[in-house]
This record gives sequence, C-alpha cells and structure tokens, in this order.
Amino acid sequence: MGKLSGLRHLFMTLFLHNFASFMVIPAITDVTMAALCPGRDECSLAIYISGFQQAIIGLGSFVMMPLVGNLSDKYGRKALLTVPITLTIFPLAILAYSRTRSFFYAYYILKILTAMFCEGSVHCLSLAYVADNVPEGRRASAFGILSGIGSCAFVCGTLSTRFLSTASTFQVSTAMAMLSAVYMRVFLPDSIINDNLSTPIISEGKSDDVANQNEEPGKKMQVFKTMLSMEDMLALLKSSNLADVGLHASLLYYLKARFHFNKDQFADLMVITGVAGTISQLLLMPILAPALGEERLLSVGLFFSSAHMIFYSIAWSFWVPYAAAMFSLFYVFSQPCIRSIVSKQIGPCEQGKAQGIISGIGSFANVASPLAFSPLTALFLSERAPFYFPGFSIMCVGFASMIAFVQSLMIRAIPPISSQRVGNCNYMETA
Repeated sequence: MGKLSGLRHLFMTLFLHNFASFMVIPAITDVTMAALCPGRDECSLAIYISGFQQAIIGLGSFVMMPLVGNLSDKYGRKALLTVPITLTIFPLAILAYSRTRSFFYAYYILKILTAMFCEGSVHCLSLAYVADNVPEGRRASAFGILSGIGSCAFVCGTLSTRFLSTASTFQVSTAMAMLSAVYMRVFLPDSIINDNLSTPIISEGKSDDVANQNEEPGKKMQVFKTMLSMEDMLALLKSSNLADVGLHASLLYYLKARFHFNKDQFADLMVITGVAGTISQLLLMPILAPALGEERLLSVGLFFSSAHMIFYSIAWSFWVPYAAAMFSLFYVFSQPCIRSIVSKQIGPCEQGKAQGIISGIGSFANVASPLAFSPLTALFLSERAPFYFPGFSIMCVGFASMIAFVQSLMIRAIPPISSQRVGNCNYMETA
C-alpha cells in the first residue's frame, strides 16, 4: 500500500479535474437544446452539431494522444499534465458567464480547439504516472483504483448538478477546474521512472544473446520488445470497446426524446452508474483481477457493456434506463484491463507512449462513432424513421460491443517473464 499512498496527490488532482468535467455533462444537453432549439425535446440540429464536435475532437485527439504520451516520456508527466488541466478551464468559464446562443457557439468552437489536446490526455498521463510508480504485478489493481477515483468524481460531480441551477453548475465547475490546476502545480511531485518496475517482453534467452553482443545491445533489445508489443496492440485494437463512444453520443438525446429526461434525470442516472462503477473498481476489481486475470476480466466487462446497451435500446418505461445503469458494476472492468495488459508489455521508458497510443485508439472511436451513430439517432428519433424503433442506434452500438467481446476471447495471456533491467531512462536524457 506504500506505493499507492504515495499517489495520493495524483488521485486528488484527478478527482478535482474529473469533478469539474463531469458535473457539466447532465446540463450540457439542456444548454445545447435551449440555444439551438428552444422549447423542444427533439432537435436533429443539436444531435448533428454534437456529433460533429465529437468527431472533430476525436480526430485531433487521435493525432495528439501518442504525441502527448511520447513527450511525457521525455519531459515528465507533471509538465504535460499542466497543459490539459489548464486549458479545460476556458470553455467552462464561457458558459459560466452566459449560455445564450452567441456564447454557446463561442464555447462550442473553443471546446473543439482545447479538447483536441485535453480529451483523454489527463487520464492517459495519469495512467503513465501510475505505471512509473507501481510494480506490474499490482498494476491492474492500481489502474482500477485510478478509474475508481474517476468514478467517484463522476458521482460527486453529477450529484452536485442535481441540486444546482444550470448557471451555478458551470460556475462551480470552473472554480473546481481552477482548483485542480493550482493543486497539481503545488503538491504533485513529478514521477520518477523506476526501471525495475517493468518486465521487458523478450525471453530470457534472447536477453542473454543481446547482452553478449557489443553493438548497441540496448537498442537491439528495444527492437525485439517493440515488435512483440505491436502484435499485442493489434490484438487489443480488435477487442477495444469502440462502441462506448457511440453510446455517449446518442444516449442523452435518445432519453430526452423518448422519456423527456432533463438535467435532473440525467444526473440521477449518472449517479447510479458512477456509484456502481466506483464500488466495482475500488472493491471488486482488486480482488477479481489477480484471481481471473486481466484477459478474462476484459471479456466480462465487454459482455456486460453490450448487454446494458441493448437493455437501453428496448427500454419500455422510464425506470428501465435506471436498471440498465446498474450494469456499470461489471462493464467498467474493460478499460483498466486493456491499459494493464498493454502496460505490462512495455518498457519503463515507453509507458507514456503506450498509454498515448491506447488513448489514440479511443480517439479514433470518437471520430468514427459520431459519424455513424449521430445520423442514425437523428433519423430514428424523427418522423422520417423507416420503422418505429427509437432505440435502434443504441441497439447497433450494443451489437458493435458484442463483436468486441467475441474478439476479446482471442487474447491469450503472456507467460510471466523474470524481471530484467532494460537500461536507465530518465527525463530529459536527450537534452
């Protein structure tokens, strides 16, 4: 527990940042609808403009995430964390001041520009920070705890929104975003890469052969490791749950049109999801990850992810989405497991790059999913639908997640390899 307690400043920084980011989610749908389609519960323009924003942000993040992770390997996690945590403040401040149509468009444009760098980068860099400081045998549990901290912030943020006005929601969010930036700069120490925390993905025999050669043995060892890591990355790409983005792009507008949900109902739904996810990640995952292994736990998470999406799509009453939200008790396993599987196969000098690539894969979903599911959602929520099935786009998202579940069954656990030093790697070593 000593290593985990040493991460308390990172956990607090992540909590404050996520609190600020998550508390506006229940309110932003109402703000968008009020700015673009006042007095209506169904608005194709709002769905399209939100999907376009998400796609553009995803495209920028797809390019930026591997670069951010790579730069953090060179210049340090804290230096790179400062940028997205600070940039997050400005779009929130606009809606804290006013939510009229002109200010909404200003927010919309600035959000695109800043989120291309910020979206996912704080989580990506936090995972790399944890990987720097936690041995690989305990990394899945540590990643689960980190995700649990995010879920706890999700619960607290959305619960706060339930009792605040829309204007107060954005004002408090802006204040919390500023507090997270100040706290991080004052209290968070930069992480120190420990070469003993990682296991290189080459066999012991190959390690001896490389060590016996005089021509840049460290470089040859890195070549072997990178080749095998790419194979793991391709397998994980097949199993990644890209359907999550499609759900988030469509679900809130679907619930607003189908059951007339507003900010308060969205907040209630997200609190249920967050509480179940927090309990799972902080209590269940540290127990189940060593017992079942990350590969099997990944499959469990993807199965329940698909099940809860399909349950949403066939909701016949207002209480069904609340029941479906309880599935987060299990589907939250998938992302920490993916991150842990990759982290174990990457050397200490490449943790930031590896987490950046995984975040880049997720950002690709931010491009593809809105382009596919936003028009589908708008069509089946309108009077032009070819047949009556308001949740058809959500059903398609569930089928996409089921494909990811089947592919995850093909992942094979890599046998344990004795720990070896890969060579010293410190920030700014190339400076």
